[in-house]
Amino acid sequence: QVQLVESGGGLVQAGGSLRLSCAASGNFFRINAMAWYRQAPGKQRDLVAVITSGGITNYADSVKGRFTISRDNAKNTVYLQMNSLKPEDTAVYYCKCNADVYSGSPQYVYWGQGTQVTVSS
Repeated sequence: QVQLVESGGGLVQAGGSLRLSCAASGNFFRINAMAWYRQAPGKQRDLVAVITSGGITNYADSVKGRFTISRDNAKNTVYLQMNSLKPEDTAVYYCKCNADVYSGSPQYVYWGQGTQVTVSS
């Protein structure tokens, strides 16, 4: 079982920056890919950025050049540095990970509880 705890959300003016963190804890063998999603009111949850255990990253077109995903494997933590924030970035941001609960197990998917990011114009 994996627990994901996000932090770092808040209110910021357009053009500002925020850094989100998500720490994984619990009983597991390995954390594989980690990702950030976001969901604005009345909209579906969309992928923002993903990073593999080897550090390969991928971003939604809407955040390329502004957001950077990174991770600390020793701490089982993923970060999302968000710069040049826009009002349309306002959403609840969720952390997700794929994890091997034990060696050779299938991958399981876990979600954090979400953290609110609000960008004012």
